[in-house]
Amino acid sequence: MCRSSTALAKPPSRMSFMCIFISCRAIWAMSRMCAGAPTRNGWRNMTRCCEICLSLPHNSPFHSATGAPMNQPIIQDMINTILDGMHRPHLTETCDTVKTGDPTRRVTLVVTTFLATHAVIEKAAALGANFIITHEPTFYTHHDSVDWLAEDSVYKAKRKLIDDSGIVIWRLHDHIHMRQPDGIVLGLVQALGWEACMQNGEPHYCVLPPITLAELCAQIKERLGIRHIRLVGDLDAEISKVVLPVGAAGGGLHYQLMKAYQPDVIVCGELNEWETSEYIRDANQQGQRKAILAIGHANSEEPGMAWLAQWLRGVYPDLTINHIPAEDPFVVV
Repeated sequence: MCRSSTALAKPPSRMSFMCIFISCRAIWAMSRMCAGAPTRNGWRNMTRCCEICLSLPHNSPFHSATGAPMNQPIIQDMINTILDGMHRPHLTETCDTVKTGDPTRRVTLVVTTFLATHAVIEKAAALGANFIITHEPTFYTHHDSVDWLAEDSVYKAKRKLIDDSGIVIWRLHDHIHMRQPDGIVLGLVQALGWEACMQNGEPHYCVLPPITLAELCAQIKERLGIRHIRLVGDLDAEISKVVLPVGAAGGGLHYQLMKAYQPDVIVCGELNEWETSEYIRDANQQGQRKAILAIGHANSEEPGMAWLAQWLRGVYPDLTINHIPAEDPFVVV
């Protein structure tokens, strides 16, 4: 199951320790000059100096104007590094753009998430993050156009939260899906524990040990920590071959995967109810034991953004990088 990591306080920088060392040596020297040995006041001043150095103000020479240490990467440079690691050349027609904030600032703490909801942004701000990487739109349309929201109260409240926190929100959708293998699907396969079941390193297609459809549903719910699954198919049917078109891939990709792999079951995020689910229903009415599981868009792609956080920790070992799940918004009554 995808879990958010715990934010750990960063230790004082090497520059802070240098400041402490130099200042303490200076006080020691002055104490010896004045009295031949450190006095009680000398020790007190030395202690106070160390306290000051460990809590250097954000506008000190050792920090950038944003409060991030000067050795932290610029957000835009980090974006470029991520894009290089996902897909080259970079796409020119893409929704993977900065949605809010100033990407020329230095990174303090990074948060990855499936979707930058109001609650996710609040949690990120509380952690001290100034960079959120989201997979899906922040403002409810594919390209985050906001003209239609100018006087909307929900938009204005969310925008105020973002502006007040100074958080940069960047969307990473197209490039991570075009990575080989697809980072979002790979994250789901890892969360399900199916890596050994991938065929030819392709996470879209897994061959499992034979299992009933009911057992598969129980396994997915347990390993992803999700509450419900919608399905078309026979729960008693034995299955093995699984394809995973995550998110809202659409009937076209569903059919391509079915044609290529002849799977027993499709595990998708969401679907148009008049497309693949009706194809599967007809197949069952004709005597073919096929199934489709709709586990929810967020549930199918959140593990991929947790995978991204882990990938980033390998690239930036000195940065604190957290994953905050957006969580499935739906309940079943």
